[in-house]
Amino acid sequence: MKLLAVCAAISGFLAVALGAFGAHGLRGSVSPEMLVVWQTAVLYQMFHALALLALVVAAVRQPLRLLDVAGWLMVAGTLLFSGSLYALVITGFAAFGMVTPFGGLLFMASWVVLSFALVRLVAMARDSGV
Repeated sequence: MKLLAVCAAISGFLAVALGAFGAHGLRGSVSPEMLVVWQTAVLYQMFHALALLALVVAAVRQPLRLLDVAGWLMVAGTLLFSGSLYALVITGFAAFGMVTPFGGLLFMASWVVLSFALVRLVAMARDSGV
């Protein structure tokens, strides 16, 4: 969980830094459409950094293997989804866009696994009288 916590913090930092870079460094260098692509990457990265942080906090309180799996799926999803969009905008190489859906699938899988983890956590809390 320590490594996932570090990944959450780094991902949040990078989302802020890359968002600022997109707003200030890319303006005028890429088309408005590509700026929208960049902002989509930043938005998804930040949402998942925050979700990963919440997941880590939950796992510290109640360790559960499903939380680990969901976390690593979010990390991989961020790398493939946001990473491919950043690469697409920076390089203009359209083939990077073919990777993006795989990152999206990993994001979706992470939320499905997280839903199972949350159901399990609620059941464990109920069984312990919390």
